[in-house]
Amino acid sequence: MVNTLGLILLLLIVLNIGFAYSIKNYYYSGVRQAVISSVDSNFKLIQLYSNDPTKNISSEIRNLVESYSEKDTIELMSIDFNGNITYTSSGFPYMGESNPPDYVQALNSADGKGYHVGKLETGEKYMAVTSLITVTNNQFSALRYMVSLEQVDSLLLKLVLLFIGVSIIIVLFVIISGSFFINSIVRPVREMGVTMRKIAAGDMKVRMRWDSQDELGELCETINYMADELSNSEQLKNEFISSVSHELRTPLTAIQGWSETILSIGVNDTETVKKGMRVISNETERLSDMVEELLDFSRIQNGRFKLVKDKMDILAELEEAVLIYTERAKRDGKQLVYEDMEMLPIIYGDKNRIRQVFINIIDNALKYSDAGDTVTVTAQAVEHKIVVTVEDTGCGIAEKDLPRVKEKFYKANNTRRGSGIGLAVASEIIAMHDGTLTIESQENVGTKVVITLPIDQGTNEQTITDFPPETGGITEKG
Repeated sequence: MVNTLGLILLLLIVLNIGFAYSIKNYYYSGVRQAVISSVDSNFKLIQLYSNDPTKNISSEIRNLVESYSEKDTIELMSIDFNGNITYTSSGFPYMGESNPPDYVQALNSADGKGYHVGKLETGEKYMAVTSLITVTNNQFSALRYMVSLEQVDSLLLKLVLLFIGVSIIIVLFVIISGSFFINSIVRPVREMGVTMRKIAAGDMKVRMRWDSQDELGELCETINYMADELSNSEQLKNEFISSVSHELRTPLTAIQGWSETILSIGVNDTETVKKGMRVISNETERLSDMVEELLDFSRIQNGRFKLVKDKMDILAELEEAVLIYTERAKRDGKQLVYEDMEMLPIIYGDKNRIRQVFINIIDNALKYSDAGDTVTVTAQAVEHKIVVTVEDTGCGIAEKDLPRVKEKFYKANNTRRGSGIGLAVASEIIAMHDGTLTIESQENVGTKVVITLPIDQGTNEQTITDFPPETGGITEKG
């Protein structure tokens, strides 16, 4: 505001000076032109006298001065050849000096006219115009016209004061509008900066308070929304770290415990050693899978996740994933049902990553199921896609959590093991295969995960028809 006000003040000062100078020149030029008009009129009359032999030029000039018709506004004076003022239209003797400046200027000018603005001894400002008499006579050298500028200066002062008043109003308007601008824009923007610096420093509780419905209000709402999202992300990250730490600690504890047990009993207890080594092997594999999952997530976040695509049999990968969890399901008292199909069309993809997705989804289904629950895995060809469904009768997902279960770090149920990034990785892998991964769930009823992948039309020897899904929809081409 100070910068703007200073610039406007400087501009107004320059404009006031320019206005005063211009208006003064305009009015002074008008007065001078009016006087010159009177001079020209009188000199035409003198020229007529000079053409009349019956007229005495000197007497006529003196008579012209003494009986000047405009003496109420312009005083007319005659100047002799010595530069002295001899007669005046007012009848009062001239008290000034001889050879006035305008007379000297007239003597030296080409047109015989001189011009001067000055002040009388009384302080009154005047304008004088002197014109040399070109008609031959033996008494007068020039006529001098003098007019008071007091009224003109008074008018000029009023106009300048008016312009200054307008300038003051402009300055006041700038101050008022600037104050409004500061209160409505600058101060909120400054508060936004302070708030965002606090958020950047880790204070996720600070929020903007702005009730306006304009763009600034919308920006404040956006900042608050950003802060909420950052706070949620921070909370999810902390929960993720806690969850991963717990997930890593459990197998490490088992490995450490059985290692100490084997060391303490020696090698003679073969059965215990075998049991311990089996636990150590399983828990080590579990740790490896968790680390690999974390690495995959990191690669996805950094854009370094690569697929090695080729023609693949999706049933082979699905059957292998089911086989991995069959024994575990029996051991935990859960039923894993796989509805086998004879064949499905070939797809184009990364078989290791597709198998990883199936393992992740089946593992989640068993993880969120209890003893006695059933996990059903099916695969079928529908139109130009292969649809793999994994459905369980487990605890399900709450309606409020369902839209977020594929977000990174998000866990809908913290009572079950898992890092919270498995579904995020699986969804990303399927998306990179131009497929979709959708989740349907009802709390305390079960969850259904549907994976769709496009069929590689250029490599398949079969075509898909509109048969019902349970038939597989496959016919031989040609």
